[in-house]
Amino acid sequence: QVQLVESGGGLVQPGGSLRLACAASRSIFSINAMGWHRQAPGKERELVARITNGGSTNYADSVKGRFTISRDNAKNMVYLQMNSLKPEDTAVYYCATGWNIFGSWGQGTQVTVSS
Repeated sequence: QVQLVESGGGLVQPGGSLRLACAASRSIFSINAMGWHRQAPGKERELVARITNGGSTNYADSVKGRFTISRDNAKNMVYLQMNSLKPEDTAVYYCATGWNIFGSWGQGTQVTVSS
């Protein structure tokens, strides 16, 4: 098991940007896939973006062209750069291991997009 801690959330105006970070408690070199998920109030948790060790990425249609996921295995970090944020991006964002089956989860970081 690996512990994950997210940071970087906050309040931002529509059109703004945020960069989320996920710090792992141990090396993520052996973890093939890492991803970001989100859950808005009253909605189910959904996959936002995921990345493999080889750099392959996959995004939800709703964030394509606006969000970019990256990972730094040397620092045991995963990032989510979010640009052109919209009110509908408001949610708690979670970092998790895995591509289709998700293992470890972080505690989440709140992102609120509002004017």
